[in-house]
Amino acid sequence: MGLGRTTNQNMQQKAAVLSGISLLIMAVVAAFAHGYVHSSLVVDGDATTTLKNIQASQGFRLEVLGWLIIIIMDLVVSWGFYLFLKPFHAGYALLAGWLRFLYTAMLATAVSHLVVTNTIVQNSVGGTSDTVAQQVMDAITTFEAMWSFGLIIFGLHLIAVGLVAWNTIKIPKVVSFLVVLAGFSYALIHFMYHFIPQLENVTELLELILMVPMVIGELGFGIWLLVKGRKVTMD
Repeated sequence: MGLGRTTNQNMQQKAAVLSGISLLIMAVVAAFAHGYVHSSLVVDGDATTTLKNIQASQGFRLEVLGWLIIIIMDLVVSWGFYLFLKPFHAGYALLAGWLRFLYTAMLATAVSHLVVTNTIVQNSVGGTSDTVAQQVMDAITTFEAMWSFGLIIFGLHLIAVGLVAWNTIKIPKVVSFLVVLAGFSYALIHFMYHFIPQLENVTELLELILMVPMVIGELGFGIWLLVKGRKVTMD
């Protein structure tokens, strides 16, 4: 094995470890930031209660911090996935990397509205006027809508990753299938939310059904990268 090939393989293995760690960090932080804080503070359709919840808690600042961490980890994964997948298929690896980067840019733009929300709350000095409450709810709604639209791109990214994985014997077919399934689920569900809003009840049910494969797909790939991916060789 030549020196250049050895160097590339070492880089690929390091990319696997870095990507796996980043994915696990994201999973934990997202569970806290969105799964716990956001869902406990934001009440759909009730701007006044949402504002009061945020004012009474320091959790919203932690949520914003959590999203900033997620954005950084997403950038790491964009590069890490590209380096890891490039030896298997350079074209699709580059496509997957750019799709993830595009999604991350959209997420960062969405999170900027949470930063605006925090500024509005801080400037309200404990007030709960209808105007302030509506400004807060509008900013949060914009964040949710932009993030949801970005998840369509995120789904396409996972499909590209899964297709690269499927076409190499180095990655188990079950892992590849779960990644593709997760990507298809993200893309389909959030496409329906944005472009077929009249089927919102159906979409919500479908999201509930597909939640497990959506979570297991990328998280499972992250665990595989840490356990097996760091040992992959190109022999």
